[in-house]
Amino acid sequence: MKVNRHVKIVELVNKYTIETQEDLTEHLKKEGFQVTQATVSRDIRDLKLTKVQTDDGRQKYVVLKATENALRDKYIRILKDGFVSMDMAMNIIVIKTVSGMAMAVGAAIDEMHWNEVVGCIAGDDTIMCAVRTLEDTSVVMDKIRKIVL
Repeated sequence: MKVNRHVKIVELVNKYTIETQEDLTEHLKKEGFQVTQATVSRDIRDLKLTKVQTDDGRQKYVVLKATENALRDKYIRILKDGFVSMDMAMNIIVIKTVSGMAMAVGAAIDEMHWNEVVGCIAGDDTIMCAVRTLEDTSVVMDKIRKIVL
């Protein structure tokens, strides 16, 4: 659940001008996350969010840009932690995850920026990963196997 919440926090601070922990808590609640101010405070620290001044003089939270390797390591860890199994149906890979991890794993796969992957759609524990061609499906499955095994 924490990984999903972190993914949502990054999405929210990139989309909205969030000035306070209370603002972030409200946005998370609107998205269906039951959080306290203390949880949000820990999440801000974990994600290394910082405040910057906006053009109008206000302040907002932003994500400090991590190095490309640090981000890649995080996505690999998410993929490893959430992966259960996978199967293919033509140029679609169906990936089973630990319950509640599909959105985070799907986002991690999308962020790998593999040319073969068109995109992922995630539910609670299942991801449908659209791949460009039938041949590319095997390539992507091999890439995933190398990470999770």
